[in-house]
Amino acid sequence: MEQKAYEKFKSQIFEAIWRDLDPLEEEIENKEALPYDKLFPLLREMGAFGLRIPEEYGGLGLTVSQYIDIIAEFSKVQGGIRVVVHVHNSMASALYKIANENQRREVLPGCSVGEKSVAFALTEPDYGTGLDLGTTARREGDEYIINGRKHLITNSDFASHFIVFAKTKAGNSEDSVTAILVERDTPGFTIEPLPETMGCKGGEHGLLTFKDVRVPVSCLLGQEGKGIHQLEEALEISRLYIAASSLGTAERAFDLAVEFAKERKTFGKPIAQRQAIQRYIAEMGIDIYALRNMIKDAAEKWDRGNRIPAEASMCKQFGLEAVGRVTDRALLVFGGIGYTRKYPIERLYRDARLNWLEEGPPTIQYMVAAREFLNGYKWER
Repeated sequence: MEQKAYEKFKSQIFEAIWRDLDPLEEEIENKEALPYDKLFPLLREMGAFGLRIPEEYGGLGLTVSQYIDIIAEFSKVQGGIRVVVHVHNSMASALYKIANENQRREVLPGCSVGEKSVAFALTEPDYGTGLDLGTTARREGDEYIINGRKHLITNSDFASHFIVFAKTKAGNSEDSVTAILVERDTPGFTIEPLPETMGCKGGEHGLLTFKDVRVPVSCLLGQEGKGIHQLEEALEISRLYIAASSLGTAERAFDLAVEFAKERKTFGKPIAQRQAIQRYIAEMGIDIYALRNMIKDAAEKWDRGNRIPAEASMCKQFGLEAVGRVTDRALLVFGGIGYTRKYPIERLYRDARLNWLEEGPPTIQYMVAAREFLNGYKWER
């Protein structure tokens, strides 16, 4: 999207986020369910379903630098809403990267208006992720027969399509994993809800079971045995989006803490005049400033056509650490009242903890960054 048009769009969607979505927080937190009958029309009206989908498929075609501003703003309101928007746009963008033209035409126009949605079926309850998969896809004639289980699959309650990673070859070689597109209503494919989450209430992270699920070979995404490479690129950019989510949550917590510190009085004066509170505010500001500029640098590199494996993992890792510290300090500024639901701090604190786990925990981010540097990766300055 051209920058002038983007600035107008950004202003409009920011206004809609606070006008239409923020008021849904109490209902979602109370019921621990997203009111899709209200939410989806609002997201559709503001263009939130097609943010990262190219214009030729009905989307807005935002650059990564443009998109991170939007997802950061979504991260300031109820977390379940942010999760829906993030996963939907990330997976639509990933599908565009690895799908052929027929697959794109079949799915992406519907995704751009929220009539279809793609979920990412990777993690397993009985194994792990990446090469450690138990799900198999055996080719028989013009079909793949899929067996296995996946869990913690976000947006599984409404996704129309799933990018399923399965072993098409025995062993743990890099060419053993393949990505296959599976439609929701395929026979033998069942979806069960998992227990509610600590934060980001309302979103579903389901358990998928594949029992002799037959799909046409035409559902193959890219080439057989290239799943790990596809996975790495999809996670790379999605990690940057999680960092932007951390930024948005941290910014909201910071703003609320500063405002509260000016209003709350003890011994006849605002606590903002207390040296301890001032230190908390300064520390929060340092984390936010550093994270904001890390993300900006990485996003600009991606938009120039560069891969950012180390930068993405470092942004994601620093982001989860930063939002953890910021929400910790914001809670301390509020004191005991911040532990109640009177203010959004309690929710932001819980919502932020999902960022530790999305797109890989800290151990994975350290491993990826170290691996890239030890293998001679040179980042662009």
